Amino acid sequence: MFIIASTSPFALHRWAALLQDWRLFADAFLYTILLSIGSLLLAMALGVIFGSLSTIPNKLLNALSRIYVEFFQNTPLLIQFIVVYYGFPLLNPVFSFSITTIAILCVGLYHGAYIAEVVRSGIGAVSKGQLEAAYSQGFSYIGTMRYVVLPQAWRIMLPPLTNQMVNLIKNTATVAIISGADVMFTANSWSSVNLNYIPAFTIAGLLYFILCFPLAKLARRLEENNKKAYTR
Repeated sequence: MFIIASTSPFALHRWAALLQDWRLFADAFLYTILLSIGSLLLAMALGVIFGSLSTIPNKLLNALSRIYVEFFQNTPLLIQFIVVYYGFPLLNPVFSFSITTIAILCVGLYHGAYIAEVVRSGIGAVSKGQLEAAYSQGFSYIGTMRYVVLPQAWRIMLPPLTNQMVNLIKNTATVAIISGADVMFTANSWSSVNLNYIPAFTIAGLLYFILCFPLAKLARRLEENNKKAYTR
């Protein structure tokens, strides 16, 4: 009976061993937050730029936006990591970047494509009459976007943008493939060394839940608020 209990993946001594290395997971948690913030800033910047370009009546700019969106939406993030981490340095040593930089670039570029579609849809939801009214008052395209369209589109875009933030945080786990010191890599490496898998990945899942659940709940609340606003 004691043997079975001691070898169980849920045995208390396994959790005690995990708690002894809690700083390792705490550092990984902070690193994951850093990656998420850096990637989100890049993704938001790219999303707003390419989402706005797709609404400009210019075929070249529309084509550039579609190429970016279609490429990153239709290629796996893991392959992008492998190409940038292993392939780019083979082309030229100048393209050798730190793991953190690669993670922020890959996750940011990937989710920037999805955010661009959110921005495009949000701008498209604003009545064309609003644009015509702004142009008639002498606003430029940039001015129209800044002062008329985007403030109205923001309310529409906020729920799906929040969902994208949740997906972005979860996708930072893919940095584990290039040995980034994030939560997933730490759980995998620690459990391999200690042959203690259930506690490590349970804690990893809990840490991701702590980051993602409040955002997912916020997204649902914002969506409900939008529904109420448009049904009044």
